[in-house]
Amino acid sequence: MRPRALIVDDEAPARAELRYLLEELGGVQVVGEAANGEEALLLLRSLPYDLVLLDIRMPGGSGLEVAAALRELPNPPKVIFTTAYPDHAVEAFDLAAADYLVKPFDTERLGRALERALEHTGSDDAPPGPGAPAAVGPPNGGPGRRGEEAAQPLARVPVQRDGRTVLVDQSAIVYASAARGYSYLKLADERLLVTFSLNELERRLHGHFFRAHRSYLVNLNHVRELVPDFKGALALVMNDRQRSRVEVSRRQAPELRRRLGV
Repeated sequence: MRPRALIVDDEAPARAELRYLLEELGGVQVVGEAANGEEALLLLRSLPYDLVLLDIRMPGGSGLEVAAALRELPNPPKVIFTTAYPDHAVEAFDLAAADYLVKPFDTERLGRALERALEHTGSDDAPPGPGAPAAVGPPNGGPGRRGEEAAQPLARVPVQRDGRTVLVDQSAIVYASAARGYSYLKLADERLLVTFSLNELERRLHGHFFRAHRSYLVNLNHVRELVPDFKGALALVMNDRQRSRVEVSRRQAPELRRRLGV
């Protein structure tokens, strides 16, 4: 049986468009719609759903409030936020959202979000294990998740800020950290969410970037200090405003010392 999905959006045209895109993909069955947070919670507490596609700003409770309430259910559905507002992404991922789509989005982007939601195992970059659901993607063999594109280098990284796409030069990145299949970029005085996983960034950011830990990719040009602990492990003090500390795995410590010449 295909996963059961609920669409939650206060605008009827938006619900209709999302239903149309889901029917094009064919990976899930839409078995309910709600126009506000109150209706959504009533349905989600009455029937089992595998997936909820959730708007952020609605009457009767925001999508973030709905997602927080779902965590109290015994078997909560996976959540994909679908919103016109990019500025709530950090809060959404703090609530364990599978994905965060900023309107307008196309079938391909929605297909990647469904794949992420249905195959998500709780590990940032871990591959799906045996028996994982089949990938969901555009019909007729259309493109799915990033394939060959992932091998192309990134001189600048696209991020969403205040509804605009901003290109961040890689030299401005102090370090990147893992965030459930996405990543945070730490700059000198801000942290930005990007749609690349840490593995993808590692493949596409070259030169002075080093994978210090499975959860961190650091720009060696921004390392201020190496701090050993009494067990022989290392931490890096980075050159951002907060003087962030980044853990270095024991396996990576010798290569890091070699790269830094210490």
